[in-house]
Amino acid sequence: MTHTVAVVSGGMDSTTLAYLAAQDGPVTMVSFDYGQRHRKELGFAAMTARRLEAEHVVVPMSWLAPMIAGQSSLVTPDVDVPLGHYAEQTMRATVVPNRNAIMLNLAIGVAISRGADRVATGVHAGDHFIYPDCRPAFIDAVNAQVEVGMESFLPDGWSGVWAPFVNVPKDEIVRIGDRLGVPWSETWSCYKGGEIHCGACGTCFERREAFALAGVVDPTVYESTPDYVAPAV
Repeated sequence: MTHTVAVVSGGMDSTTLAYLAAQDGPVTMVSFDYGQRHRKELGFAAMTARRLEAEHVVVPMSWLAPMIAGQSSLVTPDVDVPLGHYAEQTMRATVVPNRNAIMLNLAIGVAISRGADRVATGVHAGDHFIYPDCRPAFIDAVNAQVEVGMESFLPDGWSGVWAPFVNVPKDEIVRIGDRLGVPWSETWSCYKGGEIHCGACGTCFERREAFALAGVVDPTVYESTPDYVAPAV
């Protein structure tokens, strides 16, 4: 039995991660309320915790948003969420400075305190070209710093940060989740955080395309389903 502490936002990737981890043993889910525009994702993470009968730790971090606000549309109300396909110049506005490092290190603290075997993150290959903290080198670096910083304090079964999707495209995550029986309607992707998915922001485009490429029915209700929205100039 492997006890996993999984960072779960409520999105497709991290929800699939939680279901995958549950195949190996108990899961403790950790979610972060960091002042994100799409805070409603936390309610979807809670649904997953109930489904998996997992402990759900929600870390209150609303203080973080004003400290790092400025350029990121996810934590700065007057910065628009970019529309259209993922593209480096537009999607840079969705980068939250040092987010994954902050979250992973807090989750590692939770894991060590509970004697867990690993920490899981749902970063995937599709994020590599925009988000440096979703790349294999970043995961390796976090593992290295934990080995140094927590030397002699790590649980006996510790295997480090587990990132099973780090070299996997999002459509394959959909296939994996479909095999695991992930209820996709209980996941949230849209960065706008409205009543329903907008269908036009980068994460909505990515969600729609992942289902299409995977050949899996997408149950999501979208406000619109444009073929392409040109980046604002």
